[in-house]
Amino acid sequence: MRIVFLGTPEFSVPSLEAIVGADPVQGCHEVLAVITQPESRRKRRGRHEPSPVKLAAQKANLHVIEPENIRQHDVIETIRQLRPDAAVVVAYGELLPRGLLAIPEKGCINIHPSLLPRYRGAAPIQWAIINGDTITGVCTMLLDEGLDTGPVFLSVEEPIHEDDTAATLGKRLSNIGANLLLLTLRAIEHDGLTPHGQKGVPSTARPLKKKDGHINWQLPARDIVNLIRGLQPWPGAYTSFNGQRVKILKASVVSEESVSGAATVVRQDDEGLVVATGSGLLSLDVIQPEGKNPMQASAFIRGRVRGKEITLHVD
Repeated sequence: MRIVFLGTPEFSVPSLEAIVGADPVQGCHEVLAVITQPESRRKRRGRHEPSPVKLAAQKANLHVIEPENIRQHDVIETIRQLRPDAAVVVAYGELLPRGLLAIPEKGCINIHPSLLPRYRGAAPIQWAIINGDTITGVCTMLLDEGLDTGPVFLSVEEPIHEDDTAATLGKRLSNIGANLLLLTLRAIEHDGLTPHGQKGVPSTARPLKKKDGHINWQLPARDIVNLIRGLQPWPGAYTSFNGQRVKILKASVVSEESVSGAATVVRQDDEGLVVATGSGLLSLDVIQPEGKNPMQASAFIRGRVRGKEITLHVD
């Protein structure tokens, strides 16, 4: 099929690479253009940087388009003139307008990393972990004008491991999604695969903000661990010790029994740092003080104490 690909982050790259490198048995596809968010919207350390999808497209010698606004008339006309059979959309970053959705004869096909209608929206992987889910999945779906409300082609379940972070689970789901995409494209092209309406109770995975990372120590220890896992690598869970902001990169539940004195450090030694929560004790295993590299909690304690016995209180 003749395909226009829309995507931006690292999550999108396996799908683009799968289409480009598809075995003829899985279907031969021509990528007419790759549309991605412009560098002007992506800054790191004060400098513009290309999206991961742009870098992958350039490596494959594909034509790249970086519109400031996907809704602009000239952008839609450019896509129309390409005459794509289908558009593939993987974490592009914007809702597509009706005029664009209507261009491909076989529609705009999206990969969404959840079992729809659960977790419609921008951060389904993160919220599944934060909420303590043990199962998630990937869907391929036909886009409509709503937010992940279109009918589903295919779906597959995937367990969430106890040590998964948003980064590790996202990488796994991106590869699963790429394989599911090839199956979907092949079925659409050869068998006329028909999508089915979503069934179940919808939920929304709203975009994350930096303030979501602030740890509420009144929560149970297990919930705090899930928050830390779900916010890796961005925006990261954080607290402060003696006024110094510290990111918590890894933590583990010591006890889930009720304790008193939430937000109080109950142990600090060579074994690490243990904090009381609203329900249970939490070991802070790997932390990152502001402006420094990640370190074991025991190393942080040695640096802060400098041989003197002090008590750290979580602010």
